[in-house]
Amino acid sequence: MAVFQFSKRFPPEERYSLTDQIRRCSRTVCTNIAEAWRKRRYEAAFIAKLSDAEGEAAETQVWLEFAVKCGYLQREKGVELYREYDGILRTIVGMINHPETWVIGYGDH
Repeated sequence: MAVFQFSKRFPPEERYSLTDQIRRCSRTVCTNIAEAWRKRRYEAAFIAKLSDAEGEAAETQVWLEFAVKCGYLQREKGVELYREYDGILRTIVGMINHPETWVIGYGDH
């Protein structure tokens, strides 16, 4: 939601590029994690959706860099959000690397 809030201040000419892109990928991180959670009965599907979330989180970081370099976001706020996404990425990668912690086995029903 922080990404959405600060993107409201982007100039109108960025509406169909930077604004839409950063909102889309930041939201998609969450939706892919939700889909992965619902697919945790199937390890491959679980990992695939988490991989999608990882990619979207990394893309969000790139758009944050653009926002700072274009002067639309203060550097300090950009660094703060970038670091938050580093934490999100660490969590996602940890889940991908250790799916056995999360996947529901047939014996767990």
